[in-house]
Amino acid sequence: MSVYPYLVAAWLFGVGTYGIVTSRDCVHLIVCLTVVQSSTYVVLLGVGYVTGGKAPIFADIPTTSVTVDPVVQALTLTDVVVEATVTALLLALAVQAHKRFRSVDPDQMGLMHG
Repeated sequence: MSVYPYLVAAWLFGVGTYGIVTSRDCVHLIVCLTVVQSSTYVVLLGVGYVTGGKAPIFADIPTTSVTVDPVVQALTLTDVVVEATVTALLLALAVQAHKRFRSVDPDQMGLMHG
């Protein structure tokens, strides 16, 4: 097991978090949140990686072969779908905020009244 996927994931998480903290634009904030989310893909794939592992399709390989974990692949795919949905929702909210406040800078947006 290699430590490199975890280092890459930590770097992506750090860069994304720094972008979130220093962001002065809603769209930039959403992109940085997407970068943070992508660090979870790297962690999941790092956990599920097996050196010399084959795809878990047992139709054409012996049943004693080493395979990767299909659950981790399914979780990564689910994570991608959830991230795409959250990003689309946040971008739609940013568009609505721009229509209402004529800015995507959080400091220039007025207080929201219910």
